[in-house]
Amino acid sequence: MNGLVPPEGTPLLIGGKLVPGGSGVFATINPATEEVLGHAANASAEDMNAAVGAAQTAFAETDWSRDPAFRAHCLRQLRDTMRDHIEELRAITVAEVGAPVMLTSGPQLEGPIGDLSFSADLAETYSWETDLGTAEQMGISSRRVVRREAVGVVGAITPWNFPHQINLAKVGPALAAGNTVVLKPAPDTPWCAAALGPLIAEHTDIPAGVLNIVTSDDHTLGARLVEDPRVDMITFTGSTQTGRSVMAGASASLKRTFLELGGKSAAIVLDDADIAGAASYTAFSVALHAGQGCALTTRMLVPRAAYDEAVAAAAKALSGIRADDPTKPGTVCGPLISARQRDRVERYLDIARAEGGRIVVGGGRPSGKDRGFFIEPTLIAGLGNTATVAQEEIFGPVLVVIPYDGDADAIRLANESPYGLSGSVWGADSERVDRVVSGVRTGTLSVNGGLWYHADAPFGGYKQSGIGREMGVAGFEEYLETKLIATPA
Repeated sequence: MNGLVPPEGTPLLIGGKLVPGGSGVFATINPATEEVLGHAANASAEDMNAAVGAAQTAFAETDWSRDPAFRAHCLRQLRDTMRDHIEELRAITVAEVGAPVMLTSGPQLEGPIGDLSFSADLAETYSWETDLGTAEQMGISSRRVVRREAVGVVGAITPWNFPHQINLAKVGPALAAGNTVVLKPAPDTPWCAAALGPLIAEHTDIPAGVLNIVTSDDHTLGARLVEDPRVDMITFTGSTQTGRSVMAGASASLKRTFLELGGKSAAIVLDDADIAGAASYTAFSVALHAGQGCALTTRMLVPRAAYDEAVAAAAKALSGIRADDPTKPGTVCGPLISARQRDRVERYLDIARAEGGRIVVGGGRPSGKDRGFFIEPTLIAGLGNTATVAQEEIFGPVLVVIPYDGDADAIRLANESPYGLSGSVWGADSERVDRVVSGVRTGTLSVNGGLWYHADAPFGGYKQSGIGREMGVAGFEEYLETKLIATPA
């Protein structure tokens, strides 16, 4: 396909070397055409074992964990070489992820590359030691220093929806903090991770074994990584169900776990808001990248008196968005990642109908799209907050509109969910909006269209949406241990 993808398939990166997979290769599919794009190395259990061993050796035997200036230098090299190969990476992303090309100038590619600068800068500016001063205990006066150190070997398991963003949001801070890493990407998007292998091996000074990339269609390799006692931390992004399994697997060795999991976020539209504007904005956001985003507001809570107005505005917005070819500059809603995911979305639409929901817009595969895993942007009305499609994460371009009675009821409904990842509030009275914001139990909230995503902003959720925070200083500190040192004063 391009210079980052050899004809025989992308290799693994283990111990600084580009190597074939012990289990051969597996295919990666273009979700917009259903065609085989090519192949990636299919790692074996022995490959995963070797990758963990290489990471352990690099942590123990190199100065990586003790030289923040060198780490910053290497991360900037990675940033720069990715920028040098940006068009090759863009082509891979659109083809393999089905990401609309418009998104590659933002969170699907260029944004995450730029975010490596934040990690590099933090490695240089972070206060690695804090002097607590002296204290007397049992007649002994001691000077105390708190030192922050790398956790050790980090296993990073990532999903397919925003692969560059999530891969780099884990790898960047983990490396900046002084850890070594084994990256296990989703089998749906192996190239997005594997393309980093030759860039790291040939264009950076990252020591051998500091970053290892293991692609495979064998999901049990992720479990091996989680359970390996040589791995000191697991950072995982994916479904809540899989997150529970990760937590259980990590419990045997009590390793640290960071979990960024599912969401069913609510957009609360207050009665003094621009109802049509808020509904249109929310509908548009649900269609973005075919709804394959954990933080998207897929429930819209509106005042009962304005319900019909909100449904009409959302319907108008969604009816103007076509599920289309992601290579077209104007495409907002591309394909779902796989036939499996399309079938999952269709099952939820059938459940909505069975529970009495009304499909206002969409509800099926778009006409004229005989190939590709496309679903029409869909609006569901006539259901309450306890409906299946209002409680479970669909991961498709589907919006459910739900009525409420008063601000307290809106807050109650927003919180009536196992998740607590994100949300939004729309209203004209700032004090009233703030009261609602204070009542909603989620990790991030947008007010009147404000964007919270940035490299310096911590992201994560309450309840079953995860444990810990990614990005920002808080995300960086997930990858650090705290050591207290006392010496005679």
